[in-house]
Amino acid sequence: MYFKNAQIYRTSTEWPITLDSLREQLAKRPARHCGSQDGESRGWASPAGGELVHAVGGQWLICLQTETKILPSSVVKRMANERADEIAQRQGYKLGRKQMKELCEQITMELLPTALAKVSRTYAWMDPVNGWLAVDASSKSRAEDVIEMLRYTLETFPLALVRTNRSPMSAMADWMSAGEAPEGFTIDDACTVRSITEDRKEVSYRRGIDEKQIMEHLEHGCLPIKLALTFDDRISFVLTEKLEIKRLSFLDVVTEQIGKPEDAAALFDAEFALMTGELTRMLSAVVDALGGDLHKEEDLISQAKVVT
Repeated sequence: MYFKNAQIYRTSTEWPITLDSLREQLAKRPARHCGSQDGESRGWASPAGGELVHAVGGQWLICLQTETKILPSSVVKRMANERADEIAQRQGYKLGRKQMKELCEQITMELLPTALAKVSRTYAWMDPVNGWLAVDASSKSRAEDVIEMLRYTLETFPLALVRTNRSPMSAMADWMSAGEAPEGFTIDDACTVRSITEDRKEVSYRRGIDEKQIMEHLEHGCLPIKLALTFDDRISFVLTEKLEIKRLSFLDVVTEQIGKPEDAAALFDAEFALMTGELTRMLSAVVDALGGDLHKEEDLISQAKVVT
């Protein structure tokens, strides 16, 4: 159980929620199959085959399961055109735009009951001790699906995006200009820079950074939007201008600590405990390297959403 990405958020360490309460609230909106006329269904599923919240060492893991009917628009359009031709022959004139839209909607409703369904799962780690929430998603929009469902499910939910005193883009530009990462980090061999001009041209280096070329890009108004880093010789990742953590990789010095667990369940727990411990340290170090966290506890509490 290792995350590949981390869309990170801040929760309040004073959030009055217990493990039992979280499980009870998630159980009110469990994962289910799509109904005959449903295009999509979302709900909470067990992340490890047991409880809806998997807990190890005070760290919690949850899972949003989404079932989506697969109904290609090309199929709907083809059937709508065929049916529209038949109708036009009978009535002597073609269907208008509004009628075609209604016909597509009708055909969609007819096909939904027999359409195949695709199931996807998105995991989120909740750290009630240190106030972190991280979603294993490669994009903010995918992570926001989880956040939106949590807001819909929970009675209170004090949460905010991580905000730092320095922007990641500005900090990364300084690190690259100096050729030196902040304490505890090393710069790896991949980055992407983007022009600040209207064309917003991007240049990526994936197998080695040419320092001379990078300096030229920075001098001509380009700014880094992605930078590969390693923390404490234990975790490699890519930091983005949106403060996303991508391409997470826990190095051998970390994974070898697990040893040989007795079974799959023990392995799952060992990996989760190891991952959360390492991520807690790394995320705190990233925020510190960016000048510290702007959020205050009272701000998070005031943003708690109360569901009525």
